[in-house]
Amino acid sequence: MASVLYSPRDPGLKKRDELEDMLEERRRSSDARHALRCYAPAVYKGLAPREVSALRGAVLQSDALQHVIGQVSAECGERRELVQEEAAHLLDEMAHRLRLGTVRFFAYVLSKVFKTLFRSVRVNEEGVQRLQQAIQDHPVVLLPSHRSYMDFLMMSYILYTYDLALPVIAAGMDFMSMKVVGEMLRMSGAFFIRRSFGGDKLYWAVFSEYVKTMLRTGYAPIEFFLEGTRSRTGKSLTPKTGLLNIVMEPFFKGEVFDIHLVPVSISYDRILEESLYARELLGVPKPKETTSGLLKARQILREDYGVMHVYFGHPVSVRSLAQGRVKRSQYNLVPRHIPQRPCLAAQALVGEAAFRLVRLQEQAMVLRPWTLVATLLLQNPDGMDLPVLEEQAAWLRRLALSFGAFLDWPDCKPCREVVGAGLALHKNLARVSGGRVRLAVAETPGVGQTAEELAFDRAVGVLSCASYRNQILHVFIRPALLSVALRTANSSRKDEVYTCFNFLWTVFSNEFILCPGASVQDFEEACYLLGKCCAVQESQQDIVMSEGGHATLAFLRALLDPFLQGYQVVCQYLCKETEENLRENKFVPAARNFALQLILAGTLKCYEALSSDLQKNALAALVQLEAVTKVKVGDQVTLKVNRRAASSLEDMLGGRIPTQKPVHARL
Repeated sequence: MASVLYSPRDPGLKKRDELEDMLEERRRSSDARHALRCYAPAVYKGLAPREVSALRGAVLQSDALQHVIGQVSAECGERRELVQEEAAHLLDEMAHRLRLGTVRFFAYVLSKVFKTLFRSVRVNEEGVQRLQQAIQDHPVVLLPSHRSYMDFLMMSYILYTYDLALPVIAAGMDFMSMKVVGEMLRMSGAFFIRRSFGGDKLYWAVFSEYVKTMLRTGYAPIEFFLEGTRSRTGKSLTPKTGLLNIVMEPFFKGEVFDIHLVPVSISYDRILEESLYARELLGVPKPKETTSGLLKARQILREDYGVMHVYFGHPVSVRSLAQGRVKRSQYNLVPRHIPQRPCLAAQALVGEAAFRLVRLQEQAMVLRPWTLVATLLLQNPDGMDLPVLEEQAAWLRRLALSFGAFLDWPDCKPCREVVGAGLALHKNLARVSGGRVRLAVAETPGVGQTAEELAFDRAVGVLSCASYRNQILHVFIRPALLSVALRTANSSRKDEVYTCFNFLWTVFSNEFILCPGASVQDFEEACYLLGKCCAVQESQQDIVMSEGGHATLAFLRALLDPFLQGYQVVCQYLCKETEENLRENKFVPAARNFALQLILAGTLKCYEALSSDLQKNALAALVQLEAVTKVKVGDQVTLKVNRRAASSLEDMLGGRIPTQKPVHARL
């Protein structure tokens, strides 16, 4: 049965399924037999699967695409036949060509790869059973979190293993440049789309009609990543709504009875791209996807990547979401094949649904003990005595569980063993020496190494470790915002504390998944959670730190400190930048260099301020708060800085100015 989107006051109240190791059977039996077994998945309403050629014909002859072809022909003055040929070419470029033989080949190879890389792959089989039923009853859209290239390979592997219909997967055009591999991905269900459509009306029409035709006919589950790209930081990214708009439109137009959206949470003990991501955040260009690059990456098979978790959430009914929100009758006023801009109510619903679905992904993300250890080590850069680290990890475990974290912590083992196992798996990030644990970053320059190179190497280590801490931020972010607000407000009055909370909530709305319009709800949740762990005492008018709440509030404030410092550095840079019209494409390198100079001078110790992700999010916040204005001049976008507003924002983030008034009024 489908669920509606629901965000409880206490995230820990939701019952979670048990997880089973799906590789256990693979280790006991033949991989070839598994790949070649009878594969007969249940399909949508028992319909016979549609041939690829039939799908192609249905898309090209659809009324919607023919209407746009006519429009493009008239606008460009080209013969209709030529535009039709171009549409056919675009469809052939993007469309999948699913072949069971290729799927079987991947099933065999991936069985070998996954057993080598992972100790276990744990899946909630109850969620798989819910998905199996959903696929038979309604068109299904799979929405996995995205932390690694392994995500979409694992998704198809799991569905094949459990005899479910294989998904068709939206993939970037980057993979098409991989000779052989790109074509094999196409034959295993991938369809390729451009990163940006620009104003290409024909491309948009072909793409949207292709997706909607598969959805309307129940051809196969459709899979795409709401975040749009892999998260390099371990945090969830702000969702993109373009594809979600497309898949929800057939319901709005009454072409299907319902659509089920299934959030899937994928988490890793160790991320394969760990150090690669850190370097990308420091400005090293992303390596191009090539077959030769894939072959060179075989060395990862010699590494231990621990445990992987895949949690299939409850299907979310679009029909239930839209109940009382969207009047579908308005879509009857125009023929269905004529493109229409979604009404405001539909746009609002899609945007809200996107954020809530990512929140559901976060709440079902299985967290490992290392995320707690990494968090503590980052807050103690000079290192910790091992017994103290173990004691603090046990305390943090209790706090995380009380806040509703989905924590996979072996109850049968003493804390010392659990922490030790995490340190052993991540020996490249932390080292133990003389009974003391610290991050594995160089203390002094190597032979011939410059100060800048040393700082870069340290930043790689810090950002790699931070990517694991960031996995648990969704558990703590609301109480952390409240902890900082309590200090900044310099008052116990709840309305004044909320004003500060709302200011921070607005500033960091691009950094974390904070659902638009939900600041009051998030404030109430934060008050409840801090009260639940006895860190604060709350009355109708006031909220104050309790006698034993200092340690909890200090920890939560320290959790936000790298982001507060990073945003302050961006404000400082913009206030000191002498170029009147700074080009947007030069902002990140210039801001990074400014932060690097502060680090080299010893006035900044926060290496996370070098992250391009943080700098881009800070700029987005400054634009939102009208401290920076983007101005388009020809093909270039320039940044006009209101230095007074940026300086004021820097002071507020440092807690030096109580935010008694709405932020726009103060800026």
